[in-house]
Amino acid sequence: MKSDAEYRSLETELHSLRAELDWMRAERVDRAAHQALANQYHASQVRFRTVFENSPFGQKIIGPDLVIRQANRMVLDMLGCTHLDEVVGHQIQEFAHPDYQADWRFLQERLWARKLPHFTLETCLVRTDGSSFWCQVTSMRFPDGEAGEELGFTQLEDIRDRKALELSLKRLYDTQETIVHLVSHDLKAPIGHIQLLTDLLQRQVDAATLPTENVPDTAHYLALIRRSCADAYKLLQDVLLLGSLEARDLRKQPTNLNALLVDRLAAHQLAAHEKGLRLALDLPPQPLHANLHANLHADTFGRVVDNLVSNALKFTPAGGCVTVGLQEHEHRVLLTVQDTGIGIPEALQASLFEKFSPAARTGVGGEASTGLGLFITWQIVRQHQGKIWVESQEGQGTCFFVELH
Repeated sequence: MKSDAEYRSLETELHSLRAELDWMRAERVDRAAHQALANQYHASQVRFRTVFENSPFGQKIIGPDLVIRQANRMVLDMLGCTHLDEVVGHQIQEFAHPDYQADWRFLQERLWARKLPHFTLETCLVRTDGSSFWCQVTSMRFPDGEAGEELGFTQLEDIRDRKALELSLKRLYDTQETIVHLVSHDLKAPIGHIQLLTDLLQRQVDAATLPTENVPDTAHYLALIRRSCADAYKLLQDVLLLGSLEARDLRKQPTNLNALLVDRLAAHQLAAHEKGLRLALDLPPQPLHANLHANLHADTFGRVVDNLVSNALKFTPAGGCVTVGLQEHEHRVLLTVQDTGIGIPEALQASLFEKFSPAARTGVGGEASTGLGLFITWQIVRQHQGKIWVESQEGQGTCFFVELH
């Protein structure tokens, strides 16, 4: 039989073997976990490399010194390079347009001095053939565990087309601004002088200061001059108003539409009477209000009423009627201008609210049209988030509808 000492020795050895076995099992688990992490890291690297290399945008990694550490094929194509060594290891400023070198120093300061997590700018780069192009640069700072520093993951997006469009729009805007300036300063005053002179001549005709046999012809010519001046002046007013609509500071306030319509239609009663037309106003007993822009309601929205009423008078033969109505419709205000005139051909109705619309026609009395009136009306209604539409049958009259909140 074994002694107690021998049993204790065997028991100690058994405990030691068990501990060694537990350690070996734990070591095997640690190695498996480590291998799993390594596999995950490798898969992540593969995914990143796939996205990095196949991205439709130029992608590169830069250091705090703005040296390019990595770049994808798209960066090479954008810069006109063939091999990676033409880009990797070079500072990005080597490819920057001389006038935009400061953009990269600005990006460097924002990311690595101010520690912004990301930064975006638009700048100009130069290709190897000397041509330049605009791009949007978005750079995100991230820690590089292996090197122990922070790098910038940078994306380049070619925005040449957008920049070209912006330049084209700016040139168009400058041209329009020049035209508006020309109209307002160089043409408006002379036409005003012509109007003044024709008024003076008209007074002489009225006072019979000219030979009697010349008075009828002179009066006829003066009437033509005055009418031409009025048409030209109306066109200038439309052009100037059109150029100023988008530049207004727009704030809304409730406006009494009943009072506005009474005021605006008073100015059209004389024209209606001279044409042998009846101009009627159909208002609800209780005033209706709409939210009109505070600096527009007094004159510019009144142009909606003026344009629609003038249009109705222009295309309604003598003996007809133009009715302006106002009513509440589904918690909104509905303004209507209805006439018994010649109507609008169906083929012209689709282009009615276009600038210099082909639907522009002379009135039944030969009145000229600028081709801007209904376009301006549509613009003003649109600025009020309203709606405008027309219903018309040729030979039976027309009705314009304006819906406001």
